[in-house]
Amino acid sequence: MKINAEKEVLLSGIQTVQNIITAKTALPILSNILIETQQDKLILTGTDLDVGISCVIPVDVEEHGAISIPAKRFFEIIKELPANKVNINTKKNNLVTIETDSCQFKIMGLAKEEFPKLPEFKDKEVIKLDQSVLKQALSLTSFAVSFDETRYILNGILFKIQKNNFTLVATDGKRLAIMEKKLSQNIDKEVSCIVPVKTIHELNRNLKEEGELSLILGNNQVFFGFGGISIISRLIEGEFPDYRQVVPGPCDNKIFVERNLFLLAVRRAALLATPDYQAVKLEIFKNKMVVSKSTPDVGESREELPIEYQGKETVIGFNPAYLIDVLKNLNEEKIGLEITDGEKPAVFRTNGYVYIVLPMRLS
Repeated sequence: MKINAEKEVLLSGIQTVQNIITAKTALPILSNILIETQQDKLILTGTDLDVGISCVIPVDVEEHGAISIPAKRFFEIIKELPANKVNINTKKNNLVTIETDSCQFKIMGLAKEEFPKLPEFKDKEVIKLDQSVLKQALSLTSFAVSFDETRYILNGILFKIQKNNFTLVATDGKRLAIMEKKLSQNIDKEVSCIVPVKTIHELNRNLKEEGELSLILGNNQVFFGFGGISIISRLIEGEFPDYRQVVPGPCDNKIFVERNLFLLAVRRAALLATPDYQAVKLEIFKNKMVVSKSTPDVGESREELPIEYQGKETVIGFNPAYLIDVLKNLNEEKIGLEITDGEKPAVFRTNGYVYIVLPMRLS
């Protein structure tokens, strides 16, 4: 293999695939990136056997070939090269030379045959999505994923497609986030799968605000393809809880509040939270909300916000992180909050999105 590449283009490709690679692994080959030529392009691939990522970048190919290179060392060498034009050449015995006009490195690689093959998704139905739609849906659901490994079924996001309805659901048992969107195509069969949180992080990292995405479901695997990037992931096996049972009906008396004012007030109150005293108190009055925090041996805070509300007065407590997560990701300037009493969940509901959060006991 002999190629010429732009340093910044090569760096971008390596960064895309190396995020899932862990240096400490029982299989040394999993610390490597596979690079292989295809026409006038270079395909870079990394995997941890659960998630695989491929990225296609333009290069000038003089000789076709493939080899795997230690990911971390490859990235650091390319990053520190003094020139933007890089020549990569493979020699006998898997020796790789990396050169510019004034600088040369030689590192040992491993043969392509030793690198795990990623699954193929031939003859499967392709579901098309706008990248921006999935990116927004993930931003409003991914923070509610559980990291409790004893409830592994909740360690990912449920992807559900029925006809032209696309739904994402995440929960950790204390909160529930649901995003529903309409697709431009009708899907004949019902699709339902749980995508692990590690894969979700890679999607969040790489999705753009424009362009289309292809989603293909295989046997216990899922494929996402967009903008020259392919992400292939194992799925979480099992039955996701019936989330619809816990979604309350709409409330007549909504609290309308400016999202950014509410977010900043909760953030300020959270400055006095400790692991033993997490809850931030909300006191709901007609046209006024008081956000306060009192922590023994630490201090107190109190802040008033204007709201639009004509219901009964209520006092309720929440984990501030659960409010901050949703408030910083919503786009609306003014949001509606449904609170019926101090012991029932609060509900944010807007444009196909529902976020339910359980209250905390105020000490």
